[in-house]
Amino acid sequence: MSPIPAAWAHLPFFAETWPELAPHCEGSDILPPAAKRFAALDLVAPDEVRVCILGQDPYPTRGHANGLAFSVAPDVPLPRSLANIYAELRSDRGCAPATGDLTHWARQGVLLLNTALSVVEGAPGAHAKLGWQHLAEQVLAEISSRPTAFLLWGRHAQALARHIRPGAHLIIESAHPSPLSARRGFFGSRPFGQVDDWLIARGERPIDWCGLPNTPEQP
Repeated sequence: MSPIPAAWAHLPFFAETWPELAPHCEGSDILPPAAKRFAALDLVAPDEVRVCILGQDPYPTRGHANGLAFSVAPDVPLPRSLANIYAELRSDRGCAPATGDLTHWARQGVLLLNTALSVVEGAPGAHAKLGWQHLAEQVLAEISSRPTAFLLWGRHAQALARHIRPGAHLIIESAHPSPLSARRGFFGSRPFGQVDDWLIARGERPIDWCGLPNTPEQP
């Protein structure tokens, strides 16, 4: 069984839903591997979250998903949605990461949370109705107890906005970056610059979205 992330263990999901859900996540055909299942939560504690990007479920191809929404292992070619995210990032900030591994975003307080944290190999959405959404709902309620930037791409993510508590948040809603919808409002939305401007206005360091070496520190 996947270890429960200690910083989030107080959420009701882990006592009420996880015991029944966990047996469905066992087996060699379940992705990502158990050790990476809660990677998004392992990398960012509740009080460290500055930005939240919601995805749907992990990539259903073996070796691709690494537990972070939209992210892939460093040696994997960019999936089409991530390629579109990088295209918008280049337009917005003039650069993009060298690989599809978004771990460096997470280490800066960007919570890359899928609304389902497991999938059957080759079967997208196979675990979407097992109860994972309760975790996403509780995480949103938890992190919105203080000002946070939320990037809600597509109707699936936007449907969860009701679980964000009122507050001095930045909430950016646009089309999903998938090839089917990116040209319907994702391209040109410039979400990364908006997040950085919001963080700077709050006296916080902006996100190094591109993972560039020797990037000067911001006050």
